[in-house]
Formats: sequence, structure tokens, C-alpha cells
Amino acid sequence: MDYTVSLDLSVTDNILQPLLVASGSSSLNEALACLIETAKTSEGRWSLASKRIIVPVLQLCQFLSCPLRQDILLSSVKLLRNLCAREIKNQNLFMGLGSGSDNGLLRMLLQVLGNVSLAGEEHQLVVWRQFFPLEFLEIARVQSKETCDPLCMVIYTCSGSSNGLHAELCADSGLEILIEIMRTVTVASGFREDWLKLLLSRICHEEYCFSSVFSKLFPMVFAYNYEDTLSKINDFGDEQEFLLSILSEALNEQVGNIVILRNAVEVVDFTTRGKSNLPTVSADIDVMGYSLTILRDVCACDDAADMLVSAGLIELLLTLLRELEPPIIIRKAMAHSEAKDGTTSHVSKYCPYTELDGLILLLQQCIIDEDNPFSREGGIWVVHNLLEGNEENVKLVANLELRGTVDVPELAQMGLLVEVDPKTRRAKLVNAP
Repeated sequence: MDYTVSLDLSVTDNILQPLLVASGSSSLNEALACLIETAKTSEGRWSLASKRIIVPVLQLCQFLSCPLRQDILLSSVKLLRNLCAREIKNQNLFMGLGSGSDNGLLRMLLQVLGNVSLAGEEHQLVVWRQFFPLEFLEIARVQSKETCDPLCMVIYTCSGSSNGLHAELCADSGLEILIEIMRTVTVASGFREDWLKLLLSRICHEEYCFSSVFSKLFPMVFAYNYEDTLSKINDFGDEQEFLLSILSEALNEQVGNIVILRNAVEVVDFTTRGKSNLPTVSADIDVMGYSLTILRDVCACDDAADMLVSAGLIELLLTLLRELEPPIIIRKAMAHSEAKDGTTSHVSKYCPYTELDGLILLLQQCIIDEDNPFSREGGIWVVHNLLEGNEENVKLVANLELRGTVDVPELAQMGLLVEVDPKTRRAKLVNAP
């Protein structure tokens, strides 16, 4: 038994028989070819509409959602296209078959197109020329999360070969499609489909279009380059936050994130403390957080780390760390000392921490912070790396001198206080008088 016959037998009779009868054929392949020709004329479309032939054709497309035979899938799509060309009965029937789930039908047809495009570059080029850019853009504007992932599948598959289509995708007309997709999926809670990740990875990383995509996602963003900041930026939007979260998951690096991080630092209100986990309730904080996450992962590669350091990343991160509030234990001690001394200074005169090339700032992170329980571990690792094999840093830390102590309310409640031993210059706990 050949493959065509076995395929005919696998298709259920309620799908196969109407197609065979309407075409007067003996096989599915012949039936589709005959019906495609019939549907090219207005009389043929009207005749097939009276027989409701679009019903088994749609059912056949759904049946063939797995790529068993690319030629059958392509023939089914061609037939649907011809049936719905200027024939109101077929158009109404096509929409009516969804029973309120038109997006489900559109999703299924996009899956069919995706499977057809898997046949090779010739099929991909045909699909691209038929749908890019206007039809793809119209589908993206449907604003349905059910259709976004199969649409990304079609675009990703067609633009991935050596046919030069990726250049068209990265042009303004192609990026406009991606922007519409991003706006749709941003409002869809929990949307994390693989085809979208793959498409964003290709455009933003492999094709170096990250800056263009990021700037197009929010109307307040204009000119962008790696040596300057985003001009006239006042805020970040949810779409930009979502883009960075996807790229963070995919570990796609981009030096331009340093520029984005600089702008995030400018718009974030550091006096407002929120949850540590991403995402938060603030798109500004999330943009900064995801930028840091991406840069953290990129720094695992030595070459990329050297490039980021030369771009000024270390100075920026130290500035950011200084802007953030110190750990809660230090804040409580500082507040207590301020009340005791009757001063509004933000730094207690007893505070042993000073700014010295960032090292003291990093040492400050090595204590427990109730608001950020994992920050201590990160601080210890940073200090460990700074001291290991660096005699100058080791000597600097060894020569640090404890100048005084602060009153810790929790210790006072226990009848204890901290004193500096005049001989060893080390802190010790003693009973309160």
C-alpha cells in the first residue's frame, strides 16, 4: 500500500468522503487538486459553497496539524484561499465554523502555514511573499495570544534560511510586526512560548536589532547609540520590561544594556523599597533588574566581561549600589544614632563604613539584610574574588581600623553593648552598665 492510499485510509470518512464526492475523484490528493481548480472561478466557488465543502477542508487542516504530508497541507491551504476569495457564503461559513473561537481557527491555519514552511526554502519563500509584511501585520494586530506563538513560528521558520529574508524582517516593516506581537503578549499574563523566545533571540542577538526593538516599544524613546543615552526618556513601559525578561531567560547578551541600565537608574525612585523578586509592580525597577540579570549572565564569559568592564559597567554598578539603601541592620543603627545625637545626618559619626574605591561599599553588603536575604551571599562572593590573588586589596582590608561602634537596639534589649578593645582594636560584647 503506497503512502497516499494509507493517508486516505487514516483520514476519517466524514472528512474524506465529501471531498471525493464533490470532486469526483478517487484519492485525497486528486480531490484537492480538482477542487483547487474548481474554486478558481466564481461559479465554482458558489457551487462548492452550496455544498459546504469548506467544512471538511478546515477539518482536514486540523487533522493534518502534524506535518505528515507537506503537499497535502499546502493543497489544503490553497483550497481554503480560493474558496474564500470574493465568495461571501464561504467567508461567512469560515467565520461561523469557529462558534465564537475565530482565533482558534486562525491559530490552526497559522500552524498549517508553519508546517508548510518546514518543507524547505522554496516553500518558505512562497509563504513569505504571500504574507509579508501586510498580512503578517494584520494577524499580529488581532491581539490574541493564541495566534502570537504560531505566527512567530511561521516568521521564524521562513526567515531562518540563507534566503536573505532575515534582512527584510529586521527592516522597519518587519520590526513593526514584532512590536505588535510584543504589545499583545505583554498584556497576556504568564505568556512564555518558545517560538516567541526564539524569534526575539534571533532578532535581538543574532541580527543585532536589540536597540531598534527596544526604542520602538515606547514612544518617549528616540535616538540611541552605545556611546550616548536614550534621549528624552522619562520612563519605561511594560513592553520593554517584557522584552528584557524574555531575553534574560534566553541569556541573549547585548552591550547596549549598559545604556538602558544607566537610564533605568535615572528614573527609578530609590526611596521606595519593594519586593526583591522580578517582576515587581514597577516597570522601571524591572527594566533595571532584568538588565542586571542579563549582564550577570553575560559576565560568565571572560571575553564579554572584559568588554563590559571597558564600557564602564563597574563604575555604573558601584554608583547604583551607593544609591541603594544599606542593609536594614545598618539603617536601624544609623536611625538610632541619629535620634540619640539629635542630628538629621544620614551618616552616623560612629559608622565605621566609608567610601574607598568601592571596597568598603562591598564589605557593607556582607551582613544579613532582612529585606534581601541572599544579598549577603553575593557580597561575600564579591569580596572573596576581590581579595583572592590581590595583595593590595588584602593589605587594604587588613589595615582597616575600627573607629567606633553604634548602639544596636536589639543588643540593648538583651542588656549588652558593643565596645572597642583599646589594645586589639577589635569589637567585643560586654554587659550594659
